[in-house]
Amino acid sequence: MGADRELPRFAALPVGIVVAVQAVVLTALSGRYGFHRDELYFVAAGRRPDWGYVDNLPITPWLARAATALFGETPSGLRVVATLLGMATVVVVTLIAREFGGGRGVQLCTALATALSSYVLVVSHMLATNSADVLVWSALTLCGLRLLRTGDGRWWLAVGAVAGLGLANKWLVLLLLSGLGIGVVVAGPRRVLRTWWLAAGVGIAAVLAAPVLLWQASHGWPMLTVAGGISEDDGAGNRLLFVPMQLVLLSPVLVPVWIAGLVRPWREPGLRWARPLTIAYPVVCVELLIVGGKPYYAVPLLLPLVALGAEPVLRWLGRGRTLRRALTGAAAAVCVVVSVLIGLPVVPATALNGPLLAMNKEPGEQVGWPDFAGSVAGAWRRIPDAERDTAVILAGNYGEAGALERYGPEHGLPQPYSPHMSYADWGPPPDRLVGPVLLIGRIEHGSPAADLITGCRAVAKHHNAAGVDNEEEGVTLSLCTLTRPWSVAWPQLRQYY
Repeated sequence: MGADRELPRFAALPVGIVVAVQAVVLTALSGRYGFHRDELYFVAAGRRPDWGYVDNLPITPWLARAATALFGETPSGLRVVATLLGMATVVVVTLIAREFGGGRGVQLCTALATALSSYVLVVSHMLATNSADVLVWSALTLCGLRLLRTGDGRWWLAVGAVAGLGLANKWLVLLLLSGLGIGVVVAGPRRVLRTWWLAAGVGIAAVLAAPVLLWQASHGWPMLTVAGGISEDDGAGNRLLFVPMQLVLLSPVLVPVWIAGLVRPWREPGLRWARPLTIAYPVVCVELLIVGGKPYYAVPLLLPLVALGAEPVLRWLGRGRTLRRALTGAAAAVCVVVSVLIGLPVVPATALNGPLLAMNKEPGEQVGWPDFAGSVAGAWRRIPDAERDTAVILAGNYGEAGALERYGPEHGLPQPYSPHMSYADWGPPPDRLVGPVLLIGRIEHGSPAADLITGCRAVAKHHNAAGVDNEEEGVTLSLCTLTRPWSVAWPQLRQYY
């Protein structure tokens, strides 16, 4: 508590107003468009609770299960959790600004910058693994900074607890831990490493993460298989876009702010203890470039840097002339408008094609799923009545399978199957189902599936009513024949990415 008395008071009223407005706006827009393909997958995984999944850890599916149970299996109901996580992120990042001595104005500026940044808008509108991950990174950074500032080793317990929970959501938190750890070794204060509280924190993290790690180990570490496939397929593109995306994913207007944050502890002796944070960001970026990770993986670490850079930027603006402030305000307003257009469903779905989808494809993946189920139902009716009892719907990916689980019963469709990601674990179809296969998508020539599913005859193509150019637009629906029992064919059909 003595350390807290050295800090400015938390600006509860202005920050509370920002968070309240954030909640109102997100809630008002949460029902537009529809479920994202990943959300449909999380809902399906939440119906099958486990300590792990092929490409996901359990926290986000569990949150999906809780949200839909409490608020209904609708986009609005599911996204209550995303909204709450976004609100909590704003509060935690604002507390980080306070940790650096930021007063009322700095805290308000940090709260606004966080809430209105493109990345936070996206992950606060729809439920994604990043929705919880950005909060985990922010909370872990706050606890780590408190440890560095006060030197109180007991903060290792909080660091361990947050890290352990984070490891049940995304393993990317290991990048943050490694970055901060290297920062402490390089720049100090190294005394925080010379305490038994560190071992206690590691122990807490290990206990919390153990069920998840044991599940992955017992299933052959599928998360690493998926990550390796992503790196192999997308690694070159991720490396090429990495630096440009760092400049735009949060907001271009915030780039000078987080750059000021990188510089500030090296200019102000009183913030020497915060230097590990400024080292952590480039370390994490280098690690991601080496493994070919996606550019947005490093973005959560920019938020604490914005909190660190807010005060010197506000001082600079305060010393400037009216024209400087006016130009800065105009640039900020433009960037906020762009962030809202990119991150929130504020335009009609029919207007998404073009620049908006080019900047952020995720809104397109929220459009047309009820239409998709209707298209599949139309193709299903092409199967003779006598053969439907033994027919199978085989979806090409988890989004299609999740949509058919959610909307298929309204059209009288049976349980869909898919060899994609964790849906492969939830199959195969029973061997008694020897009738036609309604295949969604195409089978690549020369693939193992080409010898198992043959004689495909296209019977329909799906088009969403809004005409949005998303992954399912124009997908082919075919009736095919299975040449082996499902129990034999399934392992060869499995897809990890």
